[in-house]
Amino acid sequence: MAELQKKVRQQLIVFTLSEVRFAVPIEQVWRVEPLAEQRLSRVPRSPAFLEGVVNVRGRVLPVLDLKKRFGLPASAPLPKARLLIVELEEQYVGLIVDTVEDILWFPTARIEEPPAMIAQISGEFVQGVGQGPEELLVILDLHRVLSLDERRQLRQAELGSE
Repeated sequence: MAELQKKVRQQLIVFTLSEVRFAVPIEQVWRVEPLAEQRLSRVPRSPAFLEGVVNVRGRVLPVLDLKKRFGLPASAPLPKARLLIVELEEQYVGLIVDTVEDILWFPTARIEEPPAMIAQISGEFVQGVGQGPEELLVILDLHRVLSLDERRQLRQAELGSE
């Protein structure tokens, strides 16, 4: 959170999962691709939230279902579902999201620490909560979405599919 406060504003990509608005810093996003255009290959004996691997522009990437990862209700992919391709610890990973809504500059003064209840339940994923004009944005810390062991499992799935 301290690194956010050094900037006056931060550019974020806003997306939805189960009607909740999330955001990630744009500098962590490599590409946004329509999910319907991707050909996912399943990986046996992989973590439950790993949907498979996909080849995007010559890179084989593990693909995560963020709904499963965050314990949100599962659903079939929506027509506007997107694959948000992000960099996590020098590894590219695809994240399935319901929609990508916006790219915006968000004032850091309107970003607060997560409330105590959120911090206890899922605070390890949350960098802060942004107060937008109409509703809140849950700003994710992508470096905490996966544990070190889970990142190793994804690397093995990625290597095993090549």
